[in-house]
Amino acid sequence: MEAEQFHRITKALADPTRMEILERIPGGKEVGCSALACECTVSQLTISHHLKELSAAGLIQSRREAKFFFYRLDRALWAEYLKEMRRRVPARR
Repeated sequence: MEAEQFHRITKALADPTRMEILERIPGGKEVGCSALACECTVSQLTISHHLKELSAAGLIQSRREAKFFFYRLDRALWAEYLKEMRRRVPARR
């Protein structure tokens, strides 16, 4: 993973609202923006903003169906990020 992408993902994950959103997107399954807005503690407009940031970082992928958007976690990128995190921040013993 390139350093720029690693830092972009890390920055996206630093926001508590984005972490809350990611926790509500089950691995491999899609969830709609309106469903996320119902489950999260912020407005749908705020959810949309954070979804764009997560998408720009590459963490989620979106699919449009009519006027609705559905999002899912990019599991391959997530696994790559975790591997890179382990490499960069070794566990202390």
